[in-house]
Amino acid sequence: MYKVVEKKELAPSVYLLRIEAPRVAKSALPGQFVIVIADDTAERVPLTIANYNREEGWVDLVVQATGPSTKKLGSVNKGGFVKDFVGPLGVPSEFIHETDEELKQKRYLFVGGGIGAAPVYPQVRYFHERGIECDVILGFKNKDFVILEDEFKEITNHLYITTDDGSYGDKGLVTEKIDALIAEGKEYDVCVAIGPMIMMKFVSLTTKKHNLHTIVSLNPIMVDGTGMCGACRITIDGETKFACVHGPEFDAHKVDFDEAMKRQKQYFREEKTKGKSARSMEELLVKGVK
Repeated sequence: MYKVVEKKELAPSVYLLRIEAPRVAKSALPGQFVIVIADDTAERVPLTIANYNREEGWVDLVVQATGPSTKKLGSVNKGGFVKDFVGPLGVPSEFIHETDEELKQKRYLFVGGGIGAAPVYPQVRYFHERGIECDVILGFKNKDFVILEDEFKEITNHLYITTDDGSYGDKGLVTEKIDALIAEGKEYDVCVAIGPMIMMKFVSLTTKKHNLHTIVSLNPIMVDGTGMCGACRITIDGETKFACVHGPEFDAHKVDFDEAMKRQKQYFREEKTKGKSARSMEELLVKGVK
């Protein structure tokens, strides 16, 4: 059992859970994920790590409570417990293999869409701790769904927020903001984008026309988190990969997004019939739904 030592509601049905997990915190690196099981009847939920503290031994997760298992996670209050908390899993972000001096020679742009802002945070913090400034674009549906703004302001002086309806920040999509910044004369060497699959696809198309190397996290397609279910099978530069084993981060310009999004939707009809969310795919797989 793993104790929830802090809980915050960041937006409607979006919660930050701080889990006491010293071993995971000690080994966690930006880009990795954990598998969480709320209780004996809940499914496995792979979630990208949103923050961690090695000294205090905790890991932050941001959960959007939409399906049965994520709603169970969202209902756990401070002082409560989750049954299992496994990790860190996945391949860390590629930049951790570079020296600080090498990173200082590059200009990074981070783009987060919706709750994708959460896994972007530890990556930007990694640069901040090394005295390296990064530009950050965060896109949300509207003002009510803006999350982690204050936290990002503490680690970057270059934060841009967009909302679809213009209720907060700049009106428009993150792709429009990327174009605008580059048009203003901003130059970047690497873009890291994390969010919904459709958002990452169009960020990839946008950065490709600017010849900007881009990394995306394919966590949204993961179900089992170990490579055993095959649900996160994707094509990268013509080769078959598994997002949970070989990723979750990949070169965006090599990802077959159309195939990945079709795979992500393959159980939507059954889930809708059962009144479930995208995070209930594992149960459908176990039951043999085709």
